[in-house]
Amino acid sequence: MIAPPAEFSLIARHFRPLAGPGALDLLDDAALLDPPPGRQLVLTADAMVEGVHFLPNDPPDTVGAKLLRVNLSDLAAMGAVPLTYLLTVSAPRDTPDAWFAGLAAGLLADQTHFGLTLSGGDTTSTPGPITLTITAIGHVAPGQALRRRGAQPGDEIWVTGTIGDGALGLLALQGKIPDPTGHLAARYRRPEPRLGLALHGIASACMDISDGLIQDLTHLCRAANCGATILSVQIPLSPAAKALGEKYLPTVLTGGDDYELLIAVPPVNTPNLPQTYPLTRIGHFTEGDIVQVHDPTGTPILLPQPGWSHF
Repeated sequence: MIAPPAEFSLIARHFRPLAGPGALDLLDDAALLDPPPGRQLVLTADAMVEGVHFLPNDPPDTVGAKLLRVNLSDLAAMGAVPLTYLLTVSAPRDTPDAWFAGLAAGLLADQTHFGLTLSGGDTTSTPGPITLTITAIGHVAPGQALRRRGAQPGDEIWVTGTIGDGALGLLALQGKIPDPTGHLAARYRRPEPRLGLALHGIASACMDISDGLIQDLTHLCRAANCGATILSVQIPLSPAAKALGEKYLPTVLTGGDDYELLIAVPPVNTPNLPQTYPLTRIGHFTEGDIVQVHDPTGTPILLPQPGWSHF
């Protein structure tokens, strides 16, 4: 029997156990996908780069979990149900086998939890850093995908969960702030995709918060040709974030890595908001094109930057 190349042995050891039926045991050039009858496919892709999206000393299982979860967050933002995903791994040749085992373990635990399987992908060597990409595929009823555009002046601004924990978690892992309970670090490493929030017919627009609350709110406003005003005192904070004090409000507002949902809701639809996850109203959309954060006195808060940008 002809022995497989090292790359194929690595795939067989670590990634074949993640594969679903359409992946054909990861032995062919592509996978086969049968979408659920009468459903529309939703596709998204997100990359994570060592030193940018995760720390070099992060446990590899948490890297796998975060990689899958940030993609599932994009599906959640469009109201989609996860179906499958493709994985691309680029790593230096001397990456320990145990690192790949940990990555695969994190992926397996989360794909089992969230109900999807691997369909294929690619592995390549690189001088570094480690770069990982997932293309996630979900499905929605035709015409029911939530979009970024659609907010109107007067619509309320709602968010799921708490804001700022991810960015503060990075600071905690860098040793810059205390995190005695480990809550902030856990939120950075394992964001919670808000899947299953039934918002069709209720929300006028939706997206997930990855680059910072203010920057992503600006994206919603740009798509809708409107402005927005939010109140700092209404931003939902975790106990760990509250304990750090107001000094870190700019980080909370602009730091990113929240992966919570940012939702526009006409006031008439507010009573119909589902209670699947905690939801907090933080402001409203306005005429014009200005996005502002007001302090308790109604004074606009000046921020050094709106959020994260890769370029």
